[in-house]
Amino acid sequence: MIEVAFSDEFKSLAPDYRMLQIEADVEGGNTPEALTEEINRFAQSMQQIMEIADINQRPGIAATRAAYKRFGKDPNRYRPSQEQMSRRIIKNLGLYVVNNLADAGNLLSLKCGCSLGVFDRDKIEGNTITLGRGLPDEPYTGIGRGELNIENLPIIRDAIGGIGTPTSDHIRTAVDTTTRHILVTINIYGDADMTDAEIDAEARRLLSDYCSASDIQSRIVRASTSA
Repeated sequence: MIEVAFSDEFKSLAPDYRMLQIEADVEGGNTPEALTEEINRFAQSMQQIMEIADINQRPGIAATRAAYKRFGKDPNRYRPSQEQMSRRIIKNLGLYVVNNLADAGNLLSLKCGCSLGVFDRDKIEGNTITLGRGLPDEPYTGIGRGELNIENLPIIRDAIGGIGTPTSDHIRTAVDTTTRHILVTINIYGDADMTDAEIDAEARRLLSDYCSASDIQSRIVRASTSA
């Protein structure tokens, strides 16, 4: 599996952070109808029990927003992706259909309340990803967001630059219908809406059922215990 490192600054700002890191061989493709139906069922269940004011009270979202504040980013201007999706659902705006890999990741994110990085492993440069803090004027093109101001955002970088933030992944390492190897990072800033074991099991189910995943590997990496 790709190595995960943390800057000292990240460790000081997010000491309780842990990543559920998952890698697998997959078959990228169009989103199957069964996955769309499962997403719609979960969205309907959210609409039945939740209002806009409830979204930020979910443990995973609340923990991510608190981390944004410690890093120096306003979570109301740069909302974490799982919060963005939840708000769209409660407002009955629906989610964009992208591809089987991205949409399986979106469903998992909605369920566990945590932001996910969903990356094409073959597009990542180097054998290590490093978590740090976004720099002033650091270039970053978010998926569906265009040029994104990532100063003071938690960020995942590969050997040549940023690939993921809780607000948006970078287009450079995005999954598509040709993706055959995937890296998923579930970013847990303390609390989540599911246990780590439950998130792992659900990730494996979604990748297996909808993305023909094989050779699935996973582990927990903690900021507090990194060298």
